[in-house]
Amino acid sequence: MGQPACHRGNGLEVTGLCKDYLADRGRQRVVRDVSFTIEAGRFYSLLGPSGCGKTTTLRCVAGLERCDGGEIRLSGTVLSGPGRHVPPERRDLGMVFQSYAIWPHLTVFEHVAFPLRVARPRIARAQIARLVEETLALVQLSELAGRPAVAMSGGQQQRLAVARALVRRPRLLLLDEPLSNLDARLRDAMRGELRNLQRRLGITTLYVTHDQAEAMAMSDRVAVMQDGRLMQEGTPQEIYHQPATRFVADFVGRANLVPGTVEERLAGGDILVRALGVTLRVGPSDAGPGEQVTLSLRPHGIRAHPTRPDAPDVLAGVVISAEFLGEIAQCQVQVGGVTLTVRQDPLTPARIGDQAFLEIAPQSCIVLPDDGPDADEVTG
Repeated sequence: MGQPACHRGNGLEVTGLCKDYLADRGRQRVVRDVSFTIEAGRFYSLLGPSGCGKTTTLRCVAGLERCDGGEIRLSGTVLSGPGRHVPPERRDLGMVFQSYAIWPHLTVFEHVAFPLRVARPRIARAQIARLVEETLALVQLSELAGRPAVAMSGGQQQRLAVARALVRRPRLLLLDEPLSNLDARLRDAMRGELRNLQRRLGITTLYVTHDQAEAMAMSDRVAVMQDGRLMQEGTPQEIYHQPATRFVADFVGRANLVPGTVEERLAGGDILVRALGVTLRVGPSDAGPGEQVTLSLRPHGIRAHPTRPDAPDVLAGVVISAEFLGEIAQCQVQVGGVTLTVRQDPLTPARIGDQAFLEIAPQSCIVLPDDGPDADEVTG
């Protein structure tokens, strides 16, 4: 089935990408100076809310949109740049859309064979049959080769769309929210299958999603986008545990964002921050005494007790809402004028009106500069 993509080039490089659309108010920039690199064979996700520019970025990489600035290279070859636009069919890529584009008059085999039959130069019939059979085996659809494509489950149709994108053995695989039409349980199963397939093939992959769980579970690296800008890029662990802005902290996982003032810097880089009426010791930060900051407190880093524990940094509050979510119990605790989201053991959930004493784990506190860009400030 050919050599893995990780041995066939230097990956994808996007530099200073810009894209404008015409709107009622004139030209509107929807992708703003976006730059990132995907190493060959890696799985890279663009993560962000609807309208942040992630799909437009992917469409520029695919050649479905012409760039208004910047450059796109694949394996060192310029695909888009000043005075150059390689059409999609000459970019050596496969793409899976949110809609699987299943044609009712074709069988499973014919769907996968279609990209090979329209390829130029022409491919011999025997070679087409071999490539299709190999690809259907990869996605576990061999036994359904003769079935009408519409007579398949959602998960099988998703596999079929992936097979059609992979049959030509492209250098780059583009995936635009391919799991969003599946139910939650099937989506969880399919993301594992898709990630395992990508690893086996070693194909360079760009994945677009608004689902943080997908991005965290599947990616080697994640780029969080907002308002057409790339806000932070890193491993899933870096994005979650070391958010660079308030927007990233609040979008990737749940976060309690609390204002505070730095009181003191300690040896080793830790700082003391006055927030919520107490002084909290938090991890290393460049913030200095007197500086206004925002603390990001993850719900799982706040432990609720029915009685005051013998521990520092305890906050007293009242439970104002409680939810049983199966694997966890989640409650809202009013502390002064601030409401904090707290996660608990589902076997000992709090009840509305209960007093709660909150113990904050220092390692769960992240300091975000108060002047960092957030969802309201990043307008360009």
